[in-house]
Amino acid sequence: MALRHEPTASYHSVQDALRVLETVARHTTGVTDTDIARETGLGTERLTTLLRMLRREAYVEQITDGAYVTGAAFARLGAAEGHEEALREKLQRTLDRLRDRVGAAVYISRYVDGEVKVTQYADGPATPKVNEWVDFRYSAHATAVGKSLLTQLDHDGRRDHLARHRPARLTSRTITSDTLLLSRLAAQPPTVPVLDLQEYAVGTVCAAVPITAGSSVGCLALSLPLAHAHRLRQAADTLNRNAAPVLLSLTI
Repeated sequence: MALRHEPTASYHSVQDALRVLETVARHTTGVTDTDIARETGLGTERLTTLLRMLRREAYVEQITDGAYVTGAAFARLGAAEGHEEALREKLQRTLDRLRDRVGAAVYISRYVDGEVKVTQYADGPATPKVNEWVDFRYSAHATAVGKSLLTQLDHDGRRDHLARHRPARLTSRTITSDTLLLSRLAAQPPTVPVLDLQEYAVGTVCAAVPITAGSSVGCLALSLPLAHAHRLRQAADTLNRNAAPVLLSLTI
C-alpha cells in the first residue's frame, strides 16, 4: 500500500519538536534556550512556542537555573518496557484536554491491515461520542474519519478499499458513487479538515485531520450533534492546530 506524503503543519511542528528534544536529550545536565536555538537553527519565537508545548506535555522540564532537561513523559515513552501502556495513557490525557478545548468528542483512528479502526476516544456527558450504528470498518466512504484515512492512501489503495467495502447509502447525503468519491478524495488538500455533514448519521457532523507518522496512516477527529453544527469549522481548525502533540506522542 503506497501513501500520499504531503506534510501538514502538524508534521512540520513535530519535526521541529523532535529536533529540540534530541538537543535537550544530548545535554543530560541541562541546556539553555539560547543553546537550543543555536544548535537547532530555530528562531526565538518558534522555539518559545515549541518549548511551551513540550513543557505542557511533560517532554521537557526546566531546572532551577532555567535550563531544560528531558521530562517524565519523554522518559516513559522512551523506555522499551511499558511503552504501549505509557503511550495509551499519554494519548488519553491529550485527548481529554482536546475534548475540553474544542467542546466535542474526539477520536484517534488508524488504518490497520486495510481497515478503519478507532483506537482511542474521549467523550463526556456534554460531548457524547458518535453512535456507531454502522461499523466504522464498512462506512469509511461516509465518515470524516474514514475519508481522512483514505485521502492518505494512493489511488490504488482507495480503489482497493472501496472494492472490499462497497459504499452504501446511510443517509440522503451519503456519496455512493465510486467515481465521485474518488474525485473528492483526490482533491482534498491535506491541510484542510475533512468534513462529514450528516453523511454517516442524521443529526451528527464530524471533522478529521491527518496524523500520519512514517508509514502509519492515522487521523484525529471530532464529532458534534447537529445543533452545534455552527461550531464545526472553528472546532475543526482548533483540532488541526492542536494535532501536533498527538502526532509527537506517536512518533517518539
